[in-house]
Amino acid sequence: MEILILVLAFLLLLAIGVPIAWSIGISSLCTMLVSIPALPAFTTVAQRMGTGLDSFALLAIPFFIIAGEIMNRGGIARRLVDFAKTLVGSLPGGLAHVNIMAAMLFGAISGSAVAAASAIGSIMGPAMEKEGYTKQFGAAVNIASSTTGLVIPPSNILIVYSLASGGVSIAALFLAGYIPGILTGFFLMVVAGFWAKWKKFPVGERSKLGQVVRSFIAALPSLSLLVVVIGGIVAGVFTATEASAVAVVYCLGLAFFYQEITWKDISPILLRSAGTTAIVMLLVATSMSMSWIMAFENIPQNMTDLMLSISDNKIVILLIINLLLLFVGVFMDMTPAVLIFTPIFLPVVKSLGVDPTHFGIIMVMNLCIGLCTPPVGSVLFVGVGVAGTTIQKVVKPLLPLFAAMLVALLLVTFVPELSLWLPGVFGF
Repeated sequence: MEILILVLAFLLLLAIGVPIAWSIGISSLCTMLVSIPALPAFTTVAQRMGTGLDSFALLAIPFFIIAGEIMNRGGIARRLVDFAKTLVGSLPGGLAHVNIMAAMLFGAISGSAVAAASAIGSIMGPAMEKEGYTKQFGAAVNIASSTTGLVIPPSNILIVYSLASGGVSIAALFLAGYIPGILTGFFLMVVAGFWAKWKKFPVGERSKLGQVVRSFIAALPSLSLLVVVIGGIVAGVFTATEASAVAVVYCLGLAFFYQEITWKDISPILLRSAGTTAIVMLLVATSMSMSWIMAFENIPQNMTDLMLSISDNKIVILLIINLLLLFVGVFMDMTPAVLIFTPIFLPVVKSLGVDPTHFGIIMVMNLCIGLCTPPVGSVLFVGVGVAGTTIQKVVKPLLPLFAAMLVALLLVTFVPELSLWLPGVFGF
């Protein structure tokens, strides 16, 4: 009864246009009102929202958001694009490969798919159009590739998963994301290359060694952020939260070194970061209250029993969970989806012997695809807006890129070593 009220209330609120954070909070309250009197129900929901944010690990999110905003303004994207162009610009569909590689690098450094879609798309879109690529193809490549930065660390969503899972090591999750993220980018490049060859898009000139070296040196300070942040976490020099603060200081120094921002730019950067942080934290708070209410009503245990009654075959269960997460990703933003569905699905897969770190990567890769689909795909809307085109026109070139992302997802799902090998090497 309670789960029916929770689901129906949530879907109804979404259908009438209530923002997702409020939909989660109100539907959680409605569910509590069925079980207990009004005053304790209101108090409990408010209390769980407050305690849900009382986590040191969550402090990393606003710091990484600030770092991403600084990178977006600090000339980092342009230098990464120049470096990527010298590496892959001469391949069939060269500028598409440049877009993918630059988005992987920028997304990994900033930890934000939306920032990557905005920064890289604004640079690569006009460049690709000038070289004869269609606007729709350029937008599709930018949209799909921007999500890879959510798997390649540092990643805010992996921090959220660590919180929702009850303490899976953030360092292990960060290390686990490298190979799946790079694999996804590789498959996107393969598909983009075939599409470009089929459409006879132009091929760039091969870069000379001197150009490669110069572009690498220009991009090296930006790339070094990954070494500083991830290396510091893995080596135990600082925690993920402390690493996020180090990232802000590093990015700020780098942006001033590049002379791309001034002190006057700091205020708008902080204001935009505060706005983004407020949205994320409200989603986290309401999602944590819903997660607690589901636990209170014993919904995760009931779901575990239900799914295991369907099958006890790990492959079948993982396929079902993948399909459910793909469906969820279409209608729900990434942060609440991770916070709400991790407590439901994680006990199921753990009972079948799936490593929680591996499952975290599976979950994030599933939900990354949802960011590229309507009606709530934030990366889709940003990518289309930056390119100056429409969703309807972008769908056709997006479909083969979706297929590439699904192939990567299936490989990562059923070959756990792709996620677990690197954490194992470093003893996590």
